[in-house]
Amino acid sequence: MKIKNRWYMVAGLIIGIVIVLGVAVVAFINQPAFGRLPQGERLEKIEHSPHYKNGEFQNIHPTTLMTSDKGRLRSMWDFLISRPDGLNPDVPVPAIKSDLKNLGDDSNVMVWFGHSSYLLQLSGKRILVDPVFCMASPVSFVNKPFKGTDIYKPEDMPDIDYLVISHDHWDHLDYQTVIRLKDRIRKVICPLGVGEHFEYWGFDKGNIIELDWYESALPDENFTVRCLPARHFSGRGLTSNKTLWASFLLETPSYKIYMGGDSGYDTHFEEIGKQYPDIDLAILENGQYNEGWRNIHTMPQYLGQAAKDLKARKVVTVHHSKYALARHRWDEPLKNEIEMVKENSLELIVPVIGQVMNLDNK
Repeated sequence: MKIKNRWYMVAGLIIGIVIVLGVAVVAFINQPAFGRLPQGERLEKIEHSPHYKNGEFQNIHPTTLMTSDKGRLRSMWDFLISRPDGLNPDVPVPAIKSDLKNLGDDSNVMVWFGHSSYLLQLSGKRILVDPVFCMASPVSFVNKPFKGTDIYKPEDMPDIDYLVISHDHWDHLDYQTVIRLKDRIRKVICPLGVGEHFEYWGFDKGNIIELDWYESALPDENFTVRCLPARHFSGRGLTSNKTLWASFLLETPSYKIYMGGDSGYDTHFEEIGKQYPDIDLAILENGQYNEGWRNIHTMPQYLGQAAKDLKARKVVTVHHSKYALARHRWDEPLKNEIEMVKENSLELIVPVIGQVMNLDNK
């Protein structure tokens, strides 16, 4: 009888622990920072998208997210418990703290903040892309920025005409950053479904421009933004691919700039280069890749080819130099871009974090 009672006590304790853990997980993923899955009219529009099939968005070509025998969660766990040497720099990464609120209105410039965050000022309009100035993951102890790179905060940004978000992964859409900038953002430009997060966070629906691939918008006279394909995936919580990922082409009175977002190599680069000739600047992903993720991130051997396919006059690479999200050395992407130039005769711009780069320099 005592053994039976003891068994009941142990079973009850286990059940209690499971319930507590379940409640904790539910509470954690229901924090506002996780956003909200599309619903209502937005979900109806998504379900009519030609790129949404079998309950989720699809890439142009069939895409296996993980090509290794390890699942996504197992790969993340292995990365956290076994980190190779050289993932983080031994000394602070060079960076410049520029006064961004006093940029000349007539200057055409780019300021890169490390990883995939950057500011463009073109023909008097300020465009902030994938800003992450607070947290690049759901918890503060994961994806910490390299020493020297964490020098910009949301309050350092000027008033923003267009906030452009390529997709809703945490290292591209930072809840705290966009909330602290909310009152100084005129319009949000994002792929289909991502607007649900912004509406949930209190942004005015009328100021959200939400596009499917191959759709375009005219947010201001003589400014056109085109939503174009990328080869990637999406999701902030336990559910993937309910929102779209994208690249964007921004056409202004003075420049055509391609913003590649996160993307594995595919035919869309060549198609975009043919359909939209004379791209002045291509901003391409370079870093946080892994052979097991080769379909959804740009591997080094395809970086130069992607740039050549686009036929861009100049290239800047991003998605590096701030976080270690993959197992390569932190400075490997910097070597990749040098090799890209040697092999493909491309004109490369290599900015320092925070440097104000004048795009009018020939």
